[in-house]
Amino acid sequence: MTATVDDVADPTVIAFPSPDGVRATQPAKTPRVLAVANQKGGVGKTTTAINLGTALAAIGEDVLIIDLDPQGNASTGLGIDRRSRNHSTYDVLTGEAALRDAVVPTAVPRLHLAPSTLDLSGLELEIGQARDRAFRLRSALTPLNAAGGTRFSYVLVDCPPSLNLLTVNAMAAANAILVPLQCEFFALEGLSQLLKTVESVREQLNPGLTIHGIVLTMFDARNNLSGQVVADVREFMGAKVYDTIIPRNVRVSEAPSYGKPVLVYDLKCSGSEAYLRLATEIIQREKKLCVG
Repeated sequence: MTATVDDVADPTVIAFPSPDGVRATQPAKTPRVLAVANQKGGVGKTTTAINLGTALAAIGEDVLIIDLDPQGNASTGLGIDRRSRNHSTYDVLTGEAALRDAVVPTAVPRLHLAPSTLDLSGLELEIGQARDRAFRLRSALTPLNAAGGTRFSYVLVDCPPSLNLLTVNAMAAANAILVPLQCEFFALEGLSQLLKTVESVREQLNPGLTIHGIVLTMFDARNNLSGQVVADVREFMGAKVYDTIIPRNVRVSEAPSYGKPVLVYDLKCSGSEAYLRLATEIIQREKKLCVG
């Protein structure tokens, strides 16, 4: 039988070092929803969703990753076998299952996943004429923390590499967008199109939507172009760019083939350290947003 979100913890799960200080208790409230989005492929969306989620869990947050990519890379990257995906995000968006029914635990304590299947690729044809087609994910998220069991403080939505109905659903449900941006040529060109889409969603579907931040990925210190991209993006986006930069790291690339986040595969590598810094930076920004 497939494990569910409220099952007793598996004794084989990975144990992280305890976070410093006392873990803050979370009241029953709506989780913060961050959509990890960029219409370009190969920029590190799924890698960022998996490893940021793991890093947030490692510092004491209860995190849910929602896999909205039909390729299901976030699901396989967290070791969730396709045969065990009895309910998926496709079932959730078509109304055949509640979101909590699709959620399964991962090998990382405090990190859960709503997996994807290839059925998602046909979703637009199935619900494209429905009046609530852009709000299916928002509706599914509404009862999440009121249904008992784990109360999530963060939900990360791994979007597909296109600006389709799935990505629009993520943006309509999100509090903010987290944009992974590869340190390569044409990075700003793709970012401009994404910003236009975010503005359109804000005007028509989700007035509260913001850009949480831009995370620069696949940075190669040996490549002069990487440094130029960093400078250009910081000039263009200013304070929206996170201080943390994710380096190009072979351990980050290897980890998904083992069905593990890089923080589990090699906690001491430069990629793991960068994602832990990013998680800390995101928590700090969240505190400033709450104060503001």
